Amino acid sequence: MKRLAVDELSIEGRPGARAGVLMNSSADLIARACQGDQEAFRLIFERYSRPVISFLFDLVSNRELAEELTQETFVRAYRNLATMRAETKLSTWLFGIARNVAREALRARMRDNHQVDLEDKAVLDLSDSRPVPVERLLGKELNEVIQRSLAALDEDKRTVFTLRVFQQCSYEEIAEITGFSIAKLKTDLHRARSEMRRRISPYAGASWGS
Repeated sequence: MKRLAVDELSIEGRPGARAGVLMNSSADLIARACQGDQEAFRLIFERYSRPVISFLFDLVSNRELAEELTQETFVRAYRNLATMRAETKLSTWLFGIARNVAREALRARMRDNHQVDLEDKAVLDLSDSRPVPVERLLGKELNEVIQRSLAALDEDKRTVFTLRVFQQCSYEEIAEITGFSIAKLKTDLHRARSEMRRRISPYAGASWGS
């Protein structure tokens, strides 16, 4: 992926270079993949797997499960590329598939393994009367606080917050991924930010943008 980005920054004056860049555009890769070009789909995976696994990890709070669900997301994407609407942004489409895969996996785990619901606030409450050592606020420990705070949000708020704050999606893209109205998105995002600030502010100053 880095090599492709470098190529795009230095195409001027090189015969055929611009054509090569165009051949690696999302639209071209999709068209080639639909025709059975496995190399084109490999490039799609390389380009989008990192944001997809990041999104899934924020939804399920488990690295191994997020990796498994990323594979499932791209398997489904490969099988259904031909059904993707031409006007749809590829990343938006992939996030939509990933969201459905995550929801199915979490519900299956709760049903089959009787695991704790990620939305059970009584289990995930971060309140603790003991003082928190300063060193725990750094690195891994702070990330764990953030992940537990995310898990304590209800499903809609967690999804909207993750897409807007971590993935930097527009409201229009989030509406396409989730099927929610813009008004609902803004309400859920506002409430999610408030909940995240309340939970994380005792540990670190957090600002979640606009």
